[in-house]
Amino acid sequence: MPKEGAKLSVQTRPVPKMMAAGACLALLAMLFGFGLGGAFGAVEGSIKRRLDGSGAAVLQTVYKGDAAAKDAVVKKSWDYLIRAHLHGGALGTAALASILLLLVLGRSGTLEKLSALAFGSGALIYASFWLVAGLIAPGMGSTGAAKEWLSFMAIPGAGLCILGACGTLFSVVKSC
Repeated sequence: MPKEGAKLSVQTRPVPKMMAAGACLALLAMLFGFGLGGAFGAVEGSIKRRLDGSGAAVLQTVYKGDAAAKDAVVKKSWDYLIRAHLHGGALGTAALASILLLLVLGRSGTLEKLSALAFGSGALIYASFWLVAGLIAPGMGSTGAAKEWLSFMAIPGAGLCILGACGTLFSVVKSC
């Protein structure tokens, strides 16, 4: 037990900028997910009306007057918005935890820096993909078409998350 008045010495080391950037992106993904959850609680009806309005605007041209088809796409679009909320919170949290694990273990080489940046950016990109897909699908007439059109976001976003998680796992195993 330290003597009264004694100062505890804590040795700190600077956090590499790429890892700090990855952590910031992970936090942004978390806040994105939490913010969507708050928005759903505050203005769910308005969001659903906006989705329905987007489908109604193209009911005759895209859906060929089939209101049931439009309603199905609008319902699934709402599910996509929920996925954006869940993926933002979950992937952002997982990315932040993996980055903190690397820092606690003192691992900050090139692999760790790239893994942190990949996981953080992937979390934000992939969650954003689900939001955009949900918002544009009613006007496109299909959630599948929206996902296909946004594959330029989905594939890199998911891939970056997987690379970040695998890089973290490799680094942790290597340190054992």
